[in-house]
Amino acid sequence: MKRAEPQAGLTGIILGIALAIVALISVNSFVIVNPGQAGVLSILGKAKDGVLLEGIHFKPPLVSNVDIYDLTVQKFEVPAQSSTKDLQQLSASFAINFRLDPIQVVRIRREQGTLQNVVSKVVAPQTQESFKIAAAKRTIEEAITQRELLKSDFDQALNERLDKYGIIVLDTSVVDLSFSPEFAKAVEEKQIAEQRSKRAVYIAQEAEQQAQADINRAKGAAEAQRLLAETLKATGGQLVLQKEAIEAWKQGGSQMPKVLIMNGDNKSMVPFLFNLGNLAEMSYE
Repeated sequence: MKRAEPQAGLTGIILGIALAIVALISVNSFVIVNPGQAGVLSILGKAKDGVLLEGIHFKPPLVSNVDIYDLTVQKFEVPAQSSTKDLQQLSASFAINFRLDPIQVVRIRREQGTLQNVVSKVVAPQTQESFKIAAAKRTIEEAITQRELLKSDFDQALNERLDKYGIIVLDTSVVDLSFSPEFAKAVEEKQIAEQRSKRAVYIAQEAEQQAQADINRAKGAAEAQRLLAETLKATGGQLVLQKEAIEAWKQGGSQMPKVLIMNGDNKSMVPFLFNLGNLAEMSYE
């Protein structure tokens, strides 16, 4: 009886160890993939085909491992620099919203590894290259004034590049867009030049309007002279002129002239002299 007790105790220990091993194996034989996740099964370090979507999945114990990937929207801010069409330096910062394509998670696991590798080895460099493509199509002034077109070209290039890696771009936004101090100075100088040019055009237009007004006044005066000349040529025109001259002398306070030049013949331009002094003497006699 005394020999049976140690044997029974040893058996119990062995049984307990066996149950623990079975429990451990059972626990490690299943993996739970939560919503918004995808799993990649690797056996002895080799990724197996077929992505593990949400739910519970069996995996060979002890020799397998499951890598979990987040399929929800990821957001990373990526800086980029490029030269424009006119060889100006342009810097930008992009906020990239993307997610992994569930169907291609296994390929991502094999080629890129972790999600951090995806960002650093794929998203960041491809953002830089896409920005270079978009910036090279326009001058720096066009890149600034046509910001939406710049972003459209950038989005197209980035989508095409990341799609090859199983990355779906959902949205992008330009967080910051800046240019070199040299260009900022050039823009300021251009604005000053444009203001001076506009001022010069305004002055020229004003001078032209003034000149046109002078021409119009001259034409009006010439027309008035022409009409006056036609009036004087008419019957009695010279008498009217003589009468107006006399009236002008009177109104001006000037002394009446002793001699008036009179035209005795409307058709002849030969004048005759009429001495007002003699007329006065004759009246006294």
